[in-house]
Amino acid sequence: MPNISRWLAIGVISATAVLPLVAAPQQTPAAPGPPAQGQRGGAAAATDEGIPVTDAEVVKACGSCHVPDDKQRMTRISYRRATPENWELTIRRMMSLNNVQITPEVARRVIKSLSDSHGLAPEEARPVMFEPERRMVDFTYSDKETNDLCRRCHSIGRVLSERRTRDEWNGLIAMHRYYYPGIDGGSGGFRRGGPGGGAAEAGAARGRGGDGGRGGENLQPVDRALNNLVGAFPLISQEWTSWSAAMRTPRLAGRWALSGYEIGKGPVFGQVTISERPDAPDSFLTDGRFVYARSGQAVPRRSRAIVYTGFQWRGRSADTPTDPGTWREVAFIERNGQEIKGRWFTGAHDETGIDVTLRRVSSDPLVTGTDVSSLKTSSTAQRVRIYGANLPERVTPADIDFGQGVRVSRVVSASADMLAVDVDVAAGARMGPRDLSVGGSTRPDALVVYGKIDGIKVTPQAGMARVGGAVFPIRTEQFETRGVSNGPDGKPGSADDLDLGAVDARWSVEEYTATFKDDDIKFVGELSQSGLFVPNVDGPNPKRSGNRNNIGDVWIVASFAPPGADPSAKPLRARAHLLVTVPIYMDWDSREVGR
Repeated sequence: MPNISRWLAIGVISATAVLPLVAAPQQTPAAPGPPAQGQRGGAAAATDEGIPVTDAEVVKACGSCHVPDDKQRMTRISYRRATPENWELTIRRMMSLNNVQITPEVARRVIKSLSDSHGLAPEEARPVMFEPERRMVDFTYSDKETNDLCRRCHSIGRVLSERRTRDEWNGLIAMHRYYYPGIDGGSGGFRRGGPGGGAAEAGAARGRGGDGGRGGENLQPVDRALNNLVGAFPLISQEWTSWSAAMRTPRLAGRWALSGYEIGKGPVFGQVTISERPDAPDSFLTDGRFVYARSGQAVPRRSRAIVYTGFQWRGRSADTPTDPGTWREVAFIERNGQEIKGRWFTGAHDETGIDVTLRRVSSDPLVTGTDVSSLKTSSTAQRVRIYGANLPERVTPADIDFGQGVRVSRVVSASADMLAVDVDVAAGARMGPRDLSVGGSTRPDALVVYGKIDGIKVTPQAGMARVGGAVFPIRTEQFETRGVSNGPDGKPGSADDLDLGAVDARWSVEEYTATFKDDDIKFVGELSQSGLFVPNVDGPNPKRSGNRNNIGDVWIVASFAPPGADPSAKPLRARAHLLVTVPIYMDWDSREVGR
């Protein structure tokens, strides 16, 4: 189930508050967890020493409030590390709450400088990439109490994108309690019994070994969360020490092969040329083109980007000099400099997105993928398009290998970036994933071989849409139907089940009955046969009982008849839950990162 609570936390904090980020659905990422007992040892003192701020522009922009000392350490700033997005949100908070006057141009340079000198190491940023990539994921931080306390008002991913000293974590908690005193009370609040104590109590606990002399179980929830944050996310870590010494300007200029996937539209393939921008450090321009393999739609692509901390790619589309950056790019540059992975997204709520991988192109052939996800046994002349770069244009069937039982019978066409071939699959071909080799380049798990389609599933299993169009923008939800094979053991729901890729299903909407005479299906919106749900308009609806909004729950239902199935047999069927809810009443965007 997606982390719905982060979307429903509206009205809890005002528009001038610390603004959280949103995300879109994908696989659950690995989560950083609390350290083992005694892990920090003698390194604890080093976390309080602070990181000097040596950039004169940062000192000028921030120094009137954050005073530097004789070691160039600035109050608050030197005792914190964060992602570019979190540094921007801090600047915006300073402008909202403290009337800081700063131009966008200076703000961008400050964000860049602090992200480089007070950022995260690759090993620290990777587990929480879902946050800047705006993925809505089923994620729970390993320490349940910390997770529950922080997630009441914003995403836990934002918290995991920070590193601080104990005093700084404590100061952050104190700021929350000052501006939002309501977070102390309630069953899931910071403190049992409501306001009182808190910062002073945490200080006392720190002076008595971290538990206030009462035992860890007797600490207030906020104090236990503080101890977890201090141990799991200290200012100085081995990863940061190593990366801050090794960090360098990335050398990315050249040609890159693009592969990706957009839910509802399928795989995309293309090429991108990256060039350096002379007007800003660690900045780049891209110029490329990609194709949706299922439809053949070709899309030109240009963008401008900045790399923070030596590995964090942040870009925006740049189709024209005045393009406001409709598409956003967030990606992770691998340390070998040969691969960049991330997400391109757009929309008022960033719900439309493409998972993207860029691989550096040399003089050798490179296979990036195929237009089909699966091949059926006992079949002939199945057309497969193979995408890549530097593919051999003089190629024979024998040069293309899908493994045992799969034979290329004919090469239909060949170019440097795409091969079209016909494939025969034997009746006895083993079911399962297959690697694809062409001209010495191998693409692992390029597709799967299967016997028959045993079922279907709808993704996402739980979706969310937001009414809008009158006052606030809508949030759509895109669904997709994927075929499923029970695999070699023939049993559904087992470890060897095979995902066969997207299939063309017929879509419908059914009532999710939650109350007597529930009628949500009449008001929440419409589902197209492409699987795209478009919610209804925001605001009270006089045609609905009680003048209610057009919100509610429905089932999104897919039905599919596999090719060659008995016409009298019932089609395969699957469904997903869709919650249609109210708009987001806050501005979640990061305006300056990546400009």
